[in-house]
Amino acid sequence: MNDNLTQAVTILKGIGEETAESLAEMKIHTVNDLLEYFPYRYEDYRLRDLAEVNHDERVTVEGKVHSEPSLVYYAKKKSRLTIRLLVGRYLIQVVFFNQPYLKPKLAINETVTVTGKWDQHRQTITGNELNTGPCKKVKDFEPVYALKGKITMKGIRKFINLAFHQYGHLIEETLPEAFVKKYRLLHRRDAYRAMHFPMDQEDVKQARRRLVYEEFLFFQLKIQALRKFEREHSLGLEQHYQLPQLKGFIDSLPFPLTNAQKRVVNEILKDLKSPYRMNRLLQGDVGSGKTAVAAIALYASVTAGFQGALMVPTEILAEQHAESLKEMLDPFGVRCALLTSSIKGKHRKELLLQLAQGEIDVLIGTHALIQDEVTFDKLGLVITDEQHRFGVEQRRVLREKGENPDVLFMTATPIPRTLAITVFGEMDVSIIDEMPQGRKTVETYWAKQDMLDRVLGFVEKELRKGRQGYVICPLIEESEKLDVQNAIDVHNTLTHYFQNRYKVGLMHGRLNAGEKEAVMNEFKANDLQVLVSTTVIEVGVNVPNATIMVIYDAERFGLSQLHQLRGRVGRGGEQSYCILLADPKSDVGKERMKIMTETADGFVLSEKDLELRGPGDFFGRKQSGVPEFKVADMVHDYRALETARNDASYLIESEEFWKGEEYMQLRRELEKSGVLAGEKLD
Repeated sequence: MNDNLTQAVTILKGIGEETAESLAEMKIHTVNDLLEYFPYRYEDYRLRDLAEVNHDERVTVEGKVHSEPSLVYYAKKKSRLTIRLLVGRYLIQVVFFNQPYLKPKLAINETVTVTGKWDQHRQTITGNELNTGPCKKVKDFEPVYALKGKITMKGIRKFINLAFHQYGHLIEETLPEAFVKKYRLLHRRDAYRAMHFPMDQEDVKQARRRLVYEEFLFFQLKIQALRKFEREHSLGLEQHYQLPQLKGFIDSLPFPLTNAQKRVVNEILKDLKSPYRMNRLLQGDVGSGKTAVAAIALYASVTAGFQGALMVPTEILAEQHAESLKEMLDPFGVRCALLTSSIKGKHRKELLLQLAQGEIDVLIGTHALIQDEVTFDKLGLVITDEQHRFGVEQRRVLREKGENPDVLFMTATPIPRTLAITVFGEMDVSIIDEMPQGRKTVETYWAKQDMLDRVLGFVEKELRKGRQGYVICPLIEESEKLDVQNAIDVHNTLTHYFQNRYKVGLMHGRLNAGEKEAVMNEFKANDLQVLVSTTVIEVGVNVPNATIMVIYDAERFGLSQLHQLRGRVGRGGEQSYCILLADPKSDVGKERMKIMTETADGFVLSEKDLELRGPGDFFGRKQSGVPEFKVADMVHDYRALETARNDASYLIESEEFWKGEEYMQLRRELEKSGVLAGEKLD
């Protein structure tokens, strides 16, 4: 970047210390920051025929005032100003809320220009801008910027204008000319100009195309360079597992592997044998058989003379995995142990000593595994389940418990392809995209809250067959902020409803580990027929006899979380059901309910979830690794993302990229990211 562009914004006329402080709140410190502060939308002031305007679209119209303005006050200091406006051949209504001062400007037969939102059904514009007389706008298109503090729209436009006219000529091209020509892209300076000072929508479209591709290419170059660096500089362990023993173990499993499981197992075994460290993400829908794959990988590592570790996010899940792995591995002489924060005192000391001396082959646990006191004798394979629940740092600490152990990340939250190639681009990805034979699809229904009696009648019908059910609530106790059903209230209601017939248990995050375990054991033993719970049971709980799940206020959950919850039933041979109790107010909420009842495929749901929620919220929190792009949008610009990834992959592997003059700017971008110095992108 040209040094002049890194100068403080105070170099520009009209920006003093106070204004600079306000700009700093918007993360604008330098001239370059100002130039890269792109609009988030544009005001379109072209006069258009209302026949061409879509419902809810913003529009500017010019017309004659056809009726006396009517001003009505309601509530506290709130007002509604209404007029009839003759626009061409249309007589429409225009409403201004809380702008009573506009009334004197509106005289019958006066020509006015109004900008606002068009309601096609009511033939009404809700106005937010009024100008008397014919349209005087010099520009049809005005950029709209996000503002903070004391900065005004007029001010930010002025500062960006100044910056561009004084320093715009210093904006350097970063893409090789061959790429610009190949994709018919604008040059960088022209793209910046078109973003800030467009003549029309086409200008914005072309500018976005250029900047979206550039952002994706820079990011994918970092990802691909990291991948290359990891592969070439992190020599792993060549794990020479015992194939005959491994085949015997696979044959002993109570079910044959699906073709998808076989494919994934082969990919993992190939990684274990290679001299490079495995860095693989295993995706599989709820119930697709990831645990069996993990058991095979762990057993292979043990037969090669190494130890294995499985880290999971909750104690319930750790206990469950420990139970199922012991059942599978004990007969083959593999010593498994469980380590959670609940295991204390003498038992803990003995366990840690056995681990350090190599007397434990596989350790299953929560983040307790990454504490300093935990030492492995010869760690060969690290598996992290529901990996997005752990921070980057936690995953790194576990990895460093051994000398370059192979690493397998597992998730039952299907990650859309667009997100997987962006966030986990440095990993190899394996997908179990096939369900075990004979597994029935969970039938899903959406019911309104006023149908609760019918829903409970249906639950009781299942209980009479000897089955069990879950009832899920978003909160533990009543909240003044959210009008949602809470677990304690629902538990009381259902206890009363089923009294003398069925027992109702309660599970939530505030119970300690011992209490949770006691409740789960009662439910597993069918001493409790209904379990009211918050989302603590979202992951990994396995009770095959549970065939019905009711989710209160289902619109409060994302699609992926609803799918995870639904995966707690349908784990036995009987038909299972999931009932979503919801009265969604928004279109997005209604769309979620509709999608859930129509598809059981987690990967389809994850794509839809990404579309509805956006990448930032996809994991329910800001995920370290989901990049913040200035212009690009991973969901809507996924084709550009794929193109940029392919180009980056080709460049990183080609010799000319590392030496050619035309790639110098791209190499500089990589140097800035620290990847070439062997630093992590974390």
